[in-house]
Amino acid sequence: MVDYIIVGLGLAGISFCEVLEQKNKSFIVFDDESQHSSTISGGLYNPVILKRFTGVWKAEEQLELIKPFYNKIENKIGEEVNYKVSVLRRLASVEEQNAWFEAADKPKLQPFISTKLVKNQNEYIDAGYNYGEVLKTGRVNTKNLQKLYRQYLINQGKFLAESFNYSSVTHYPDYVTYKSYKAKKIVFAEGYGIKNNPFFNYLPLNGTKGELLTIYAPALKINFVLKSSVFIMPVGNDFYRIGATYNWKDKTNIPTPEAREELLTKLNTFLRCDYEITDHVAAIRPTVVDRRPIVGMHPQHKNLYILNGLGSRGVMIGPFVANNLYSHIEKGIPLDKEMDIKRFDRKTVR
Repeated sequence: MVDYIIVGLGLAGISFCEVLEQKNKSFIVFDDESQHSSTISGGLYNPVILKRFTGVWKAEEQLELIKPFYNKIENKIGEEVNYKVSVLRRLASVEEQNAWFEAADKPKLQPFISTKLVKNQNEYIDAGYNYGEVLKTGRVNTKNLQKLYRQYLINQGKFLAESFNYSSVTHYPDYVTYKSYKAKKIVFAEGYGIKNNPFFNYLPLNGTKGELLTIYAPALKINFVLKSSVFIMPVGNDFYRIGATYNWKDKTNIPTPEAREELLTKLNTFLRCDYEITDHVAAIRPTVVDRRPIVGMHPQHKNLYILNGLGSRGVMIGPFVANNLYSHIEKGIPLDKEMDIKRFDRKTVR
């Protein structure tokens, strides 16, 4: 018997695995690599919603966990994946400058918003009203994190690269069986794959398609994340990620000409140097209608749990919700009502 079976090894699954490792719990992971949102994620953590200059939910609690959490992972996988990086918001008008300073006066945002504007000194960026700087930001290389953490689990004998067959789960009062495995609990961390999960597919995880471009721009030379109508994120050797789109209807992982055109049109409103497009990727983010995670115990099967709905902020929110779920399961500590799946009644959700 193991303590846990985990289904899915995106950012949610990795976060819960790491909590279990720290607590010396035994587990086995099943993942078939069908979900790609964690792999292609920009991996940015940022406590401010830069479209509206508002705070991210539970930002302070989440940021407290990030550095020690990823440091422990880096020590296991033997590679740095968490980097300090500045995030600068391009201010497009005097009105946006004023809104920036108004946001900086709000008590919950004061720790995260600099009141000193950063002057634009790059001839290839149109930023006549300068930048606002977000504090306490960084980036996790999610592609390397996922690849190296998977290999670490394989080496530990804790990973199986296969699809999970839900019909093979048998329920008992104090444990479940799955094929030849016996576990005290199963935690489903499948991202948008939850739509195929008969235990939890009643939950309103709608999913939002996001598309990203990678460009090669040797003249640009910026070492910060620039956020405007799209973001520009340096990824090394003069390559930059450009994103991201939001499509609530298309549920495929296929890149589209429409999204490419949207990203390029927005990028070209302020970028003034030549560049070459080198990649175009797409995936479905696990987003929820109320923009909160979906975490908790199945309403009928007390040994089944879900950890999902991290949206576009998985590297930041993942450690926080994973720790909360563990404390809920092992210590009986109630989940925050805003993340608990009890807020969605199975009888009424369609």
